[in-house]
Amino acid sequence: MSEVTVSRRRSAEHGFTLVELMVVIVIIGLLSTIVAINVFGALRTGNVAKAKADIATLESALEQYRLDNLTYPASGDGLNALLTPPAGLAQPERYRQGGYIKKLPDDPWGKPYLYSAPGRKGAFDIYSLGADSAPGGEGENADIYSSDQ
Repeated sequence: MSEVTVSRRRSAEHGFTLVELMVVIVIIGLLSTIVAINVFGALRTGNVAKAKADIATLESALEQYRLDNLTYPASGDGLNALLTPPAGLAQPERYRQGGYIKKLPDDPWGKPYLYSAPGRKGAFDIYSLGADSAPGGEGENADIYSSDQ
C-alpha cells in the first residue's frame, strides 16, 4: 500500500459515522425532552406556591391596616389602600405613614391580585384568577383565594 492510502485509512478510523452521530443526537433529544417535562411541571407548581405566598403577605398587610384603622379597606378602595390612604378614610391620622406594603405584587401570570370585601367566607378575599385570567378552571387555571388557604 502506498503511504497516502495508509494515511487516509487512519484518519477514517478516527472519525464518527453518520449512524453513530444520529444515535447520539436521538439520545440527547430524549434526555432533553424528559428534563423539559419535569421543569415545566415544577414551574406550574412554583407559580401556584408564589401566588399563595403573595396572598399571605397581602393578608398580613390587611390585618395591620385593620388594626390601625379599625376596618378593612372597602372593595372600591381595593389593595391600593395598602399603599396610600383612601379618600374616605374616617380617621386619616391613624393610617400608617409609608403605607402597609412597599409595592403591590402581580400574580405569577402578570395580572394584579383582586380584592373584595366582604369575602366569600370572611371579611375579605384576595385572589388570582390563575393562568387563564378567567373565573373557575382547574390545575394552573384554577382560581386561588385567600379563604382557601
